[in-house]
Amino acid sequence: MTEKHLKEGYYFWSGDVAAAEGAIAAGCRFYAGYPITPSSEIAEQMALRLPQVGGKFIEMEDEIGSIAAIIGASWTGQRAMTATSGPGISLMNENIGLAVMTEVPVVVVNAMRGAPSTGLPTLIGQGDLMQARYGSHGSYEIITLYPNSIQETFDLMFDAFNMAEKYRVPVMYLIDGLLAHMYERVYVPPKDEWDRKIVRRKRLKEGMLPYEPEEDLIPGMPLIGEGHKIHATGLTHDERGYPNLTPQAQEKLVRRLNEKILNHAEEIWKVEEFMTENADTIVVTFGGESRAVKSAVQQARKEGLKVGMLRLITIWPFPYKFIEKYSADFIVAELNYGQIYHKVREYANGKVHKLNKMGGEIHTPEEVLHKIREVSS
Repeated sequence: MTEKHLKEGYYFWSGDVAAAEGAIAAGCRFYAGYPITPSSEIAEQMALRLPQVGGKFIEMEDEIGSIAAIIGASWTGQRAMTATSGPGISLMNENIGLAVMTEVPVVVVNAMRGAPSTGLPTLIGQGDLMQARYGSHGSYEIITLYPNSIQETFDLMFDAFNMAEKYRVPVMYLIDGLLAHMYERVYVPPKDEWDRKIVRRKRLKEGMLPYEPEEDLIPGMPLIGEGHKIHATGLTHDERGYPNLTPQAQEKLVRRLNEKILNHAEEIWKVEEFMTENADTIVVTFGGESRAVKSAVQQARKEGLKVGMLRLITIWPFPYKFIEKYSADFIVAELNYGQIYHKVREYANGKVHKLNKMGGEIHTPEEVLHKIREVSS
């Protein structure tokens, strides 16, 4: 069928719709998912749009089936995605570990809500930041991205899929209840610009084994159905993919799975530095929360306070060098009991202060400004 792509121009979208359209523009052609607030509109948009562009949408019986399906689709060469919220991620985490171990590129959207348990299904939360990094068991690295506007939700999808494909790793794409259901204007560039942005996965070179790494520690990926002999297992395996249950094989494999991400961390990191030059106090923030923080920082500057903002777009691997470089006190504004606060403390040269809410609503600019004044006094 003829592919029905979006035309260049301006649209008025929610974050969920922008995430779906950004994924399609980035080349996603397979989606498997199970509805859950506040991500359900992503599945609805994908169900409508994927058949129009030659893709496949499957509503699965649960989140476990959803992640399993996109792993299988990726092995056939498809750019594949699912979306859920925190409770769904809890169910997916075993297979996220499988995707790490078998080095399968997939994108998983988590539209965060107030938690734990059922929590606040329709309201904002930022309590899944550690879950995105440590949800599965064992030692591994994963990439996590987090936009703060509807335009960026669309644009950053290219990075999510490109990073998944380039590093052969699952990418967790965080949005929050605020972004998921908020509407803003989005500019869609011409299709030829999309195509130039897309990074294709490295293919297995002739004569190399399925898990034999190249100099960048990333192996080329064979595809099921192209004549390769593929053994994909969650067991510790050798470069052929065959189980090798020895300490030596475990050391070699797990070290490489971590280092292929950490060695490229500076290529992966994305951080917005706002008014940080000569700042005595820096507010660290991310996602929907950062919108109030930026307003507060601008007001504080008008009052003569030397304050700036670091907005983390890459959450994992943690962009620690952006913390280390400043001789300043830090305020960590987040909608949880203090998750990124602990990472900032690990690398900060000055004092680190919490500014927490448990979720449901972002801090007001006045609340952030009050904390800035308190720390700066």
